[in-house]
Amino acid sequence: MRPTLEEMRLGKENDERDPWLTVLGERLRNLRSRRGLPRRAVAQGAAISERHLANMESGIGNASILVLRQIARALECELAEIIGDETTSSPDWLLIRDLLHGRSDADLKRVRVAVAQMLASPSTEAHRSCRIALIGLRGAGKSTLGRLLADHLGYSFLEMDREIERIAGCDLSQIHALYGTNAYRRYERRALEDLIQIYPDFVLAAPGGVVSDAANFNLLLSHCFTIWLRASPEEHMSRVIAQGDFRPMSGNDQAMEDLKRILAGRSAFYAKADLTLDTSGTTVSNAFAALLKRLPRASSRKVVDVDAKPARQRALKRPSARSKKVRRETAST
Repeated sequence: MRPTLEEMRLGKENDERDPWLTVLGERLRNLRSRRGLPRRAVAQGAAISERHLANMESGIGNASILVLRQIARALECELAEIIGDETTSSPDWLLIRDLLHGRSDADLKRVRVAVAQMLASPSTEAHRSCRIALIGLRGAGKSTLGRLLADHLGYSFLEMDREIERIAGCDLSQIHALYGTNAYRRYERRALEDLIQIYPDFVLAAPGGVVSDAANFNLLLSHCFTIWLRASPEEHMSRVIAQGDFRPMSGNDQAMEDLKRILAGRSAFYAKADLTLDTSGTTVSNAFAALLKRLPRASSRKVVDVDAKPARQRALKRPSARSKKVRRETAST
């Protein structure tokens, strides 16, 4: 028996449905059913036609973000519940999100720390204080102060950028050009996981953009004692240029404004570090002394004049069993 024209039309529509719109329609139907609202009532509350809402629920109607916001108001739910994210995927997620809604940043931080400690293994928390990660934008002093601190503590100094390049087999610019940002974040996570697994203690200079990926930043916060090295945008720029790197200014008249926007966008994430140290308008020696005062286990050691005598730089290499033992014996004296 040959299909009718109506059946052929419906079959063609099903074939042409966008998967995302289909899932969106299912969410709309589920939300409406959960609240026990008829389609006509939701359509009236959202100021749209009932037919338009029916098309959206069937996965063939494409709505603007403003229409979706109107529907969210009619359903008395958050827009995220319609668009869909992980926090709307189960009843427990929704209940947890409701408990956290409207809480202050201080309350949210306490919850985050408590959850991280609850889910972490005992060994993770025990080693966390021996792994120090310096975060912040380029020019904050992560490499300079990181090497000094590593020498002072007898730890290995590591630069995560170099480990990412080792894993990828090419430099950072090639990773972004050939594979894109998503691939870079995967390399970044693998590098961090490798370093945590291999080194019992280290001082790590983390990439400035590590806070851009929540999963990678959570991994860093969970396994490392983090320190935000903070500086003014002008100081960041002048230090990078003083190092001979003119790329930030090359062909970009708005470089300083771009830097300010990046710093403003990331500051709230950098502020989640265990410590914050402002390195603006100070010498390396004074900044290092201030850093040691903020680290109880480090401040009891002898402080050298780092401006007069540069610290020995450590190569990025895997520690042997013997070198690990020597570092631990040195640190205990």
